[in-house]
Amino acid sequence: MTAPRSVVITGANRGIGRAIAERFVAAGDSVATIYRSGDLPDGVFGAVADMRDTAAIDAAFTAIEEHQGAPTVLVANAGMNRDTLLMRMSDEDFTDVLDVNLTGTFRCVRRASKGMIRARAGRIVLISSVVGLYGSPGQVNYAASKAALVGMARSITRELGGRGITANVVAPGFIETAMTGELPEATQKTYLAAIPAGRFAQPTEVAAAVEFLASTEAGYISGAVIPVDGGLGMGH
Repeated sequence: MTAPRSVVITGANRGIGRAIAERFVAAGDSVATIYRSGDLPDGVFGAVADMRDTAAIDAAFTAIEEHQGAPTVLVANAGMNRDTLLMRMSDEDFTDVLDVNLTGTFRCVRRASKGMIRARAGRIVLISSVVGLYGSPGQVNYAASKAALVGMARSITRELGGRGITANVVAPGFIETAMTGELPEATQKTYLAAIPAGRFAQPTEVAAAVEFLASTEAGYISGAVIPVDGGLGMGH
């Protein structure tokens, strides 16, 4: 049996991040999260920090390292949205979303990579979205932040690939969550009609893709974009 890995998942207090954390806990790994508030799954160590605060993120990683050792798996999942039409979108609407979704991910990757470089081993998984490459009205800021993660992962691959570190992107489509459950029935039907699979995904299906990319078996996969969207974003 392999020794437990030190795994960090940002934003594991809800939704996809929570499902990912639960999967790694079930696999016997030592799992920690960096989050802002809320309750955590059983077995997950929490360090509170804002993705926009470099010093707070550094302190969170230090606390995690003291608790379970330097992470060899990082899943950058934390994100936010502030949807509005382009003509109504303020500078702050745009920059705040990028600061959390893109620069926040960069802050975490930069900090986590130090230990991975020393260990000459690491798995970095960035959680993007089908919107990042497919596009969506009212989400210019969100789509830009999620599309940029592809360039980030591929640059990390070229920079650190020779050190046993992989960097990949998982791009979920519509996921069955409390938020999608509150959408009007007509809106849900419109979305479902565009998805070849004819259904929304379960958070556990995204977690399964992340678990594979973090595995030993996926050591030769890097710089890839793995869609978990039921075929919605094909060709993008």
